[in-house]
Amino acid sequence: MHAGAFRNPGWWAGIGLAVIVALSAGYAAQLIGESVLGFAKSPISAIMMAIIIGMIIANTVRLPGAIMDGLRFCASTILRIGIMLLGIRLSLLGAGLFTLVALPFVIFAILIGLTTVGFLGRHLGLSRQLSGLIAVGTSICGCTAIVATAPLIKANEAEVSYSIACITVFGLAAMFFYPLLAHAIFAQQPALAGLFLGTSIHETAQVVGAGLMYEAQYSAPVALDIATVTKLVRNLCMIAVIPIVGILYGTERSDTAAGERPKWFTMVPWFIIGFALMSALRTAGDFGERPFGFLEPSQWSITIETLRAVAERCLLIAMAAIGLTSMLAGIRQIGPRPFLLGLFAAVLIGGVSLGLIAAFAGRIILAVGL
Repeated sequence: MHAGAFRNPGWWAGIGLAVIVALSAGYAAQLIGESVLGFAKSPISAIMMAIIIGMIIANTVRLPGAIMDGLRFCASTILRIGIMLLGIRLSLLGAGLFTLVALPFVIFAILIGLTTVGFLGRHLGLSRQLSGLIAVGTSICGCTAIVATAPLIKANEAEVSYSIACITVFGLAAMFFYPLLAHAIFAQQPALAGLFLGTSIHETAQVVGAGLMYEAQYSAPVALDIATVTKLVRNLCMIAVIPIVGILYGTERSDTAAGERPKWFTMVPWFIIGFALMSALRTAGDFGERPFGFLEPSQWSITIETLRAVAERCLLIAMAAIGLTSMLAGIRQIGPRPFLLGLFAAVLIGGVSLGLIAAFAGRIILAVGL
């Protein structure tokens, strides 16, 4: 974001629209759940309504191009600030234990995705590059992994666009459906539900959205915590996996590559570091009778709750912006073969993750003491 954005009315209008949709979503969720459906507490989450309202607006009204930078700011920077602040919910010990639980499932899902998706892509007649981008986007962390991988394997702009469209379509579908599936299978084990959401949904925003829906719907904050940590573990795997993808899917091409090859340190998102720092802050504050030696316990509790509330508001605004930038017309541009490969990749990663978690995660969680 450049400094001129602050002087751009369209940028502020985009942020304002996302905030309005986010506020409306809370009222809409309460209205539909309590007044229309008659529940004492609405079973519909504000996160779900924010995305739905945003998508309805984006696909029925031609939004001015001038507001798109503001919406993208909400869907990227505001989202990452919210994820960073979520770290205050966990101590370093808790985050570390969640990482130990998540790591074997993340590694296995990545290996399965990279090998199987590429194999099927070649049999569908797709280029090695397009197959590789769909594989890495599904297995690791969605669009970020695609953009980082594209120059390494010399993917062209059309291949990048198709793969991002696939990831967006199936990631959004999983964000709405997987919380219901996770609860149906792991109703009494919300940690396993969160682990499934974190290993199987593509984008970081989509994982957090699904975790927030699960937390709101089933009063299970641990599901959001472990889903977030699991997704951050997947994000960090880019450093090791993307060079491997370059070997598996790279070919010599005379056409122009999609950008310059990224430096390894650019693959470590700043919000992961921020999440760890917030966890460290929580750990330091919880140590001893007086947090940091000068705060009262009640003041520290208020601080934690305030940061948690800010994180949730940031994420709600980000989800509204994601809905407002989700154009369903992109589905028609994908074409049948990339669409089928994207569908297969999503089902494969989801199915493998679900099977492994159901078979082994309970015992691993008991072993680490969660």
